[in-house]
Amino acid sequence: MIARIKLSGTDHRVVDETVQKIVGIAKQAGVKVRGPIPLPTKKLRVAVRYSPDGQGSETYEHWEMRIHKRIIDVAADDRVMKMILRIPIPENVKIEIKLLAEQ
Repeated sequence: MIARIKLSGTDHRVVDETVQKIVGIAKQAGVKVRGPIPLPTKKLRVAVRYSPDGQGSETYEHWEMRIHKRIIDVAADDRVMKMILRIPIPENVKIEIKLLAEQ
């Protein structure tokens, strides 16, 4: 079995720190690790008009939020998965774990 761990968050440094903790645990236990594989960054853009009443010149303020994603494949060993699940995950990092059949 292989565990595919997908991490996403708005701050790439926090996501990379969490990835390094997971990879470190897997390497220390001696199981096969593939990754981290960076996925394309999703950019959410919003343009907001400065003047709320419609008077004056049309000026816009632009906002952007970036979502960074990483994928790690780890051989699903029971004790390694327990150690990974005990890692403190920051609030702004979303983690998703899927168990896949052997490839």
